[in-house]
Amino acid sequence: MSGQLMPCSPREVGALFLFEKLEPEQLGRLCKAGRVELFQPGPVYAEGDPATCFYVMIEGTVVLSRRVAGDDVEVTRTSQTGVYAGAMQAYLGDRVRQAYNNSMRVTEPTRFFVLPADTFSDIMQDWFPMAVHLLEGLFWGSKSTQAAIGQRERLLALGSLSAGLTHELNNPAAAAVRATSTLRERVAKMRHKLAVIAGGPYSREQLAGLIEIQERTAERVAKASTLSPLEAADREDALTDWLEDHGIDHGWELAPTFVQAGLDVDWLEQVAAAVDEEILPNSVGWLNYTIETELLMNEIEDSTARISNLVDAAKQYSQLDRAPFREVDVHELLDSTLLMLSGKIGQDIRVVKEYDRTVPPVPAYPAELNQVWTNLIDNAVCAMKDGGGEGGGHGTLTVRTALDHERLLVEFRDTGGGIAPEIKDRIFDPFFTTKPVGQGTGLGLDISWRIVVNKHHGSMRVESEPGDTRFQVLLPLTAEAPEESETSVEAV
Repeated sequence: MSGQLMPCSPREVGALFLFEKLEPEQLGRLCKAGRVELFQPGPVYAEGDPATCFYVMIEGTVVLSRRVAGDDVEVTRTSQTGVYAGAMQAYLGDRVRQAYNNSMRVTEPTRFFVLPADTFSDIMQDWFPMAVHLLEGLFWGSKSTQAAIGQRERLLALGSLSAGLTHELNNPAAAAVRATSTLRERVAKMRHKLAVIAGGPYSREQLAGLIEIQERTAERVAKASTLSPLEAADREDALTDWLEDHGIDHGWELAPTFVQAGLDVDWLEQVAAAVDEEILPNSVGWLNYTIETELLMNEIEDSTARISNLVDAAKQYSQLDRAPFREVDVHELLDSTLLMLSGKIGQDIRVVKEYDRTVPPVPAYPAELNQVWTNLIDNAVCAMKDGGGEGGGHGTLTVRTALDHERLLVEFRDTGGGIAPEIKDRIFDPFFTTKPVGQGTGLGLDISWRIVVNKHHGSMRVESEPGDTRFQVLLPLTAEAPEESETSVEAV
């Protein structure tokens, strides 16, 4: 918007604290190059528009706001003479996109001294060349440092994820290898037992009956239910007695396998009724190998399914095969992140999930939200493992979801030592960290804040006291599809 043009007085401009050290000739150039404008209550410029002017308030009241989830959130309201806003980075020229990073409005008739952005840049370069060089160095140095350390932050997270995934994959992979080796032995023994049976004086009908029992036994294994330890022990004793009563040696070795397969004395009675007494021992041995092979194949199937699920979780975490922006179930993202970080979390920390499964999917960048979850979970784990709070290295991580005033709440609660009140307001600042040198970059929470606030138009807040620290992420339930060029969080 444009205001009403008014006379520019070098004396009045010189009274503003930005210009109070300037010479009369410089003040004259300012008045000649700039202008004084009177704005009536209402907007002056809007966030995201090209930054064409630099504003210094002479008198009035100004309000600065940022757009969050479609709403303008007030960040500053002041009547202090000399406050400034607008194209404050014009000295960088076209090396960066010059856009207003907030919206400005006035609540009463307000006068500004206004400099066009290119004129402001020229004056800065002419009058303060060393200061401009320093400002440029600070700007590009900060941006470069954030980019480099941000990359390290991602690599550190990747290391934690790799450790967790390796830990989780190792157990089912080792189980599958062991089961395969044992299965090979059992199949070899089954072939031997088959040769013994085939070479014996058994009729075709007896062999057919035995094969039928084998098939029915395999079906029984597939449907076996889990017994309590006491029930299993009682059934083992009953099966051992039955086997010994029917002349089958080492019945105590067979009984646990039969119990695991869901077999009982009634089943063995059916087997005994179906075959002649002289072939009962070999029949039971044959069925034992059948049961063992079925159980081993079940174990291999479970292990490989677990590996497949872990790979799916890794894909879900990385979102490599998904659209960068889409509607997501945050519980899937949280579960995949917790699984990826399971190695870092360890056995001493209990994870509690308090999910409200009725919350709707939200529009989001899922891979970047996973980065937020990773940072917040990692911080919580470190807080508990450092021995803070009451756990002495142990603790509880509670992940909760809920609706909160038409927004989705995702909360991470830990039982660590808490955040000291004197640093609570600084934890989201870039490069601020309480971790020892070399163990933290100070960008995890800054990156998380940018992803949640800038990228998703949400908000973050923290509540902390010893033994109860809660980081809360609030995400809007609706959002417009982003521009195709919007692919990354601004670094600066």
